[in-house]
Amino acid sequence: MISWYHSWIAAIRIARRDAWRAKGRSALVLAMIALPILGVSAADLTLRSADLSAAQELDRQIGSSAAKLSAAHVGGPVHQRPDGSNYEPVGGYDDFTPQGRSTTDGTPDPVLAALPAGAEAVRDSQAYAKVRTAHGLLDTQLRELDTHSPLVRGMITLDRGRLPAAAGEVIATNAFLEQSGLFVGSRVTPRGAPAPYRIVGAYELPSELGKAEIIAPPGSLLAPLSTAIRATGGIDLRAQDTYLVAVGGDGFTWNMVKEANAKGVLVVSRAVVLDPPADSDVPFFSRNPDHANARAEETAIVVTVVGLAMLEICLLAGPAFAVGARRSRRQLGLVGANGGDRRHIRAIVLSGGLVIGAASAVVGTALGIVLTIVLRPVLEDQLGVRFGGFDFRPLELAGIALLAVVTGLLAAVVPAVTASRQTVLASLTGRRGVRRANRVLPFIGLTAVAAGAAIALYGTSARAGSTVVAGGSALAELGIVALTPTLVGLFGRLGRWLPLSPRLALRDAVRNRGRTAPAVAAVLAAVAGTVAVATYEHSRDVQMRHEYVADLPHGVGALGAESSAYKEVPALREALAKHLPLARQADVERIVVGKPSCEAYSTEPGCGKAEPLAPKDQRCPLYEAENGLASFTPDEARKLRRDWRCAPDENGRGGGGGAAYSAYGTVVADAKLLGVLAVADPGAASALASGTPVSFDKRLVKDGKVTLRVVTDMAAADAAQMRREDPPGQDKVLPVHQVPDGVEGWGIQLVVPPAAAEAAGLATVPSGTFFGLDGAATGEQRQRLDAEIDRLGVQADVQIEAGYQSTDNLGLLALTVFAGLVTIGAAGIATGLAQADAEADLKTLAAVGAAPRVRRTLSGFQCGVVALMGVVLGSAAGILPAVGLRLVQLREQEHLLSVGEEMGYGPLDAVPYVPIAVPWETLAGLLVVVPLGAALLAALVTRSSGALARRAAG
Repeated sequence: MISWYHSWIAAIRIARRDAWRAKGRSALVLAMIALPILGVSAADLTLRSADLSAAQELDRQIGSSAAKLSAAHVGGPVHQRPDGSNYEPVGGYDDFTPQGRSTTDGTPDPVLAALPAGAEAVRDSQAYAKVRTAHGLLDTQLRELDTHSPLVRGMITLDRGRLPAAAGEVIATNAFLEQSGLFVGSRVTPRGAPAPYRIVGAYELPSELGKAEIIAPPGSLLAPLSTAIRATGGIDLRAQDTYLVAVGGDGFTWNMVKEANAKGVLVVSRAVVLDPPADSDVPFFSRNPDHANARAEETAIVVTVVGLAMLEICLLAGPAFAVGARRSRRQLGLVGANGGDRRHIRAIVLSGGLVIGAASAVVGTALGIVLTIVLRPVLEDQLGVRFGGFDFRPLELAGIALLAVVTGLLAAVVPAVTASRQTVLASLTGRRGVRRANRVLPFIGLTAVAAGAAIALYGTSARAGSTVVAGGSALAELGIVALTPTLVGLFGRLGRWLPLSPRLALRDAVRNRGRTAPAVAAVLAAVAGTVAVATYEHSRDVQMRHEYVADLPHGVGALGAESSAYKEVPALREALAKHLPLARQADVERIVVGKPSCEAYSTEPGCGKAEPLAPKDQRCPLYEAENGLASFTPDEARKLRRDWRCAPDENGRGGGGGAAYSAYGTVVADAKLLGVLAVADPGAASALASGTPVSFDKRLVKDGKVTLRVVTDMAAADAAQMRREDPPGQDKVLPVHQVPDGVEGWGIQLVVPPAAAEAAGLATVPSGTFFGLDGAATGEQRQRLDAEIDRLGVQADVQIEAGYQSTDNLGLLALTVFAGLVTIGAAGIATGLAQADAEADLKTLAAVGAAPRVRRTLSGFQCGVVALMGVVLGSAAGILPAVGLRLVQLREQEHLLSVGEEMGYGPLDAVPYVPIAVPWETLAGLLVVVPLGAALLAALVTRSSGALARRAAG
């Protein structure tokens, strides 16, 4: 035991000395291992620090209060989880009746009735509205809260300025100030507010750093704003009220929570969260068992990714250790000549991996911790959460550091075994000896490839398909790595057709597979991942292009504004004509019932709607029957879905109940609209010119007429819909022109000319514009238009149909660059080792008169050969997981379509389109550019002449 200890101490000393002497190689390997350790340790510390404890989370959620109470709005008692994160009505949602959430209409607040006797409460009112800023309008949460109350302590953090003390003063989050262009001391005006408010301070929400919010003293913001909005005919604010409650004794106990639940009130209690009741005492869990989240799939994915990452590092670092062993072979030979056996040789080389791995562990972990501490503000801003403090987990950090040591040792295993097999004479004289090919490794590799492919194929039909496919693909890739020496030997047969320099490079690579195979395998692993992702993403892109459905004709645009901004639509149209090259323009209006500012299908008081009503005999029976689809047998439902009343159009629109779904519904416009939308129906243009409406949905038309039902009571309309009845209202029957089948309406159901709307007594207001362009709109024109819209201070959207746009390929480009860097790095390491081995050959070439450039050319081809072999094998290996994942998606699409067909939605007899497309551009870059770049780089950094010396015998 003592002898073993002393031999390892000596080996570690030798390895440490060699590492110090070869600083460049040691730094390279250290960086390979330390960089992933740095990232993992930093991520561990960051995520642990951002993951707050229950007490910290409560401080940010309910301040220093005992509990936070809020109405559940389910119309009766509820059951909730102990932490208040989920709830349901007693008895489930079968008899659920939504209740209004607004508390600004004077109705009693149910929370007040649930407050315990003698409890102190602070109301926290919140509502969303648009606020005028230096740039235009910004969606902002408006809040009324007594920020001076002790119960609020911990919920907000004042950054600068002071807390609001009087009406007309507010504080704003740093995120709001940054997005709005305002500052402490400036004035801010919510849209519709009777007067501006002065910002007296800036604060942040510790768990929502990116949230735009304004806080005012109670009663000074929401109520006056709501009153002003109602006075102008606008939509009232929908405020949400919660209460921070302080109680004595043991706090807000679980029994008190259940009493509040019986009154339809939800509770987040500090006492209950910190000391939750048993599951048997929680009624919510009787219907919703609290199953532990199954993390087996996530764990398997993490283990696979970590394992492949370690393999990649070992494959990259292994040749570097082999270089060290090769350069130290005389030293190792002297150890053997002085009585050392193979165990000692292996110990010395393994100690090199141990020393570098330990150094990488210390450097990587230390730098990860330091960077996390230094970059804490940046990390908090990116995550949107302030840390509760640095949460160091020594065991986790030690495990991450141990991973670096293990990686270093594993990377040195193969070089250690290879070095120990050298005879003392071969080591001292520099001879290479004769090595026999390993016959077991190819068999293991073939078995792994076959098993991995079978598992991946099974995964295409298994329930956990993608996970199984990933596991099978990883196993197959490991098999290909094991086969790499054999595959490298097969590449050697191509040498007979190559010129001198590439033939020598290929021969050298094949003869020295011990150093070539790890580098090729490292390139293979990196390229395989890139090719897999590239193939999957490219195939998905082809599928999405095939499935894309245009909203408008190509090059046609639409300008739309929110309903409450109808007065600003004329100004928006002027801005559109000013900044874009319009060739055609068709202004449209919308029919309004009640307040002009009402949003479509709004249930607010004073709002209504006017919509076309299909005759009952022309509605789809599947949606009109009393029990819906359940009223029909599968064969009957299938037959009905082929009925013209239920079938969608060629773009998948329609197929609903009383009328087809449409993006724009009923619009009021003249014949110009047909020209902009390229509607090829002369009869439609003539009808609009004569004051006759035009229908694009034949289900709405009967006997040449269409019925518009004007609904003024939206509550009654919703109740009728629940009973599968038509909404009560007044009918407007208009003569109509029906366009022929096949004419695309681009989401419009009915076009009513202004004269017909006026004659029918329908009120209209401007809503938007459809337009065609004279050429394409430039980025500068769009920016100027957006700036003009911001200046107007309205929320408007300009959409121009440009066809399918491919998704951002930045990630794919990054992967390709990464694969290229790994390829160049691995090929460079293999080339350095080849130069160390081939020094005698190069001296012989120089002695027989070879030109000096031969050394540089040979170096370039050695690097290029390794890179090319790795890229070719990696490209082939990367196709398997991509194909497997696409087949999984094909199975999922088939299942979804079959379920949709059975449930009564989705197209009939649809064949899923899940193509497998090869990204030839990416492959071409990997197969041509990367090896060529590696070869040129190696040739450039290699000296063209070396010292001429006597070649050793043998």
